[in-house]
Amino acid sequence: MSHGTRFEGPRTDGPVPPGRHAVVVGGGLAGTTAALALADAGVRVTLLEGRPRLGGLAFSFRRGELTVDNGQHVYLRCCTAYRWFLDRIGGADLAPLQDRLDVPVVDADRPEGRRLGRLRRDPLPVPLHLGRSLAAYPHLSLADRARVGRAALALKGLDLTDPALDDEDFGSWLAAHGQSPRAVEALWDLVGVATLNAVAGDSSLALAAMVFKTGLLSDPGAADIGWARVPLGDLHDRLAREALDAAGVRTEVRTRVTSVHTEADGSWTVGTPGETIHADAVVLAVPQREAHDLLPAGALDHPERLLDIGTAPILNVHVVYDRKVLARPFFAALGTPVQWVFDRTDASGLRRGQYLALSQSVAQDDIDAPVAALRERYLPELERLLPHTRDARVEDFFVTRERTATFAPAPGVGRLRPGARTKAPGLYLAGAWTATGWPATMESAVRSGVGAADAALGALGRPRPRHLFAFEEAA
Repeated sequence: MSHGTRFEGPRTDGPVPPGRHAVVVGGGLAGTTAALALADAGVRVTLLEGRPRLGGLAFSFRRGELTVDNGQHVYLRCCTAYRWFLDRIGGADLAPLQDRLDVPVVDADRPEGRRLGRLRRDPLPVPLHLGRSLAAYPHLSLADRARVGRAALALKGLDLTDPALDDEDFGSWLAAHGQSPRAVEALWDLVGVATLNAVAGDSSLALAAMVFKTGLLSDPGAADIGWARVPLGDLHDRLAREALDAAGVRTEVRTRVTSVHTEADGSWTVGTPGETIHADAVVLAVPQREAHDLLPAGALDHPERLLDIGTAPILNVHVVYDRKVLARPFFAALGTPVQWVFDRTDASGLRRGQYLALSQSVAQDDIDAPVAALRERYLPELERLLPHTRDARVEDFFVTRERTATFAPAPGVGRLRPGARTKAPGLYLAGAWTATGWPATMESAVRSGVGAADAALGALGRPRPRHLFAFEEAA
């Protein structure tokens, strides 16, 4: 599919039965995807979102002259569903991928001038594509580099359909396969913390294996990194709204859903403070606790399991300097509380100086800390990592906090995540927390929306839109 493609009206492969209406509750990536997919199949769709904007937890806001993302979000080339979503809303060119994986990794504990390592791939088959990079990676000993290769091959051999993997933690598996604490810190957690929002010891082996097998061991280009060069709101709110409008979706923001009920004839009513909406199908694309509160009795065998899905926070630290202090678009860090640093200057609209965003996953220790304490903690660390900051003036310092940013990928979480279908005919679930097989990522959210729409289309007697599952072919 070409970048920037737009679709007008229903795009189906067969005749469209008349008169079906679906309500999608939640305007994050999962709900927006479900609404677009249903509308592309000719279903009349109403999308209800309680916030004043679409995009869920991947959004932007204004701070003075800056447009600020609440958090730094990236995706990988293997994220075929999110890439389909970007194409569908005409935004792929605004969030391009690297030509080839290249991650600068700076170790603050090493002497200046010897701190930089790189994780990058060569145009070779898996696993040779990372061989040269790992062989030269300065943040691991020679022995650790050799053991990493052996662990990667063992990981590649795991069967992701084995339910026993979900009960084991990734940290224990790594230790049993010869990975030292340094190797975990400098490689496995460097990737895993950013994608899973948990350290290896707190992560389900099933989810961790899925991340590494898919991202690093499936295709040479699978882990190439993409990120938005514009504010996330331009993609997930503005362009998404335009795509929904063009598809004929009625989109209502600032509209909180208070009830979801089934009627005697099998239809559904969705209550809001100002309206009762009748529908043939409902997709609940909201966080798991909100879904639990809206579910009618009997919709799930064990609805309390939704409340057992834990959450994990992400903190973002935003620093505006009066001059340029970082020449690279981003880097990852070791030997410091700082994890990943991105240059957001151009995307934010900053006209002079430089704006850096620090993305801090597994942020339980910092998420409620006062801004002054975070300033004292992180500004000296940036001075350790970036010498040019020492002569620069901090023009602005602020933080954004998402206390329930993701579901916690703890061992055993797999059995708690429900599928798209419920036991109530016509009611479907979507959200990154549902059983997509992926951790809590934008990719998981879009996949869940596709899954819920697909299930609803079957029940509504609608054909699949021919464009909807293009990403599965790409995968």
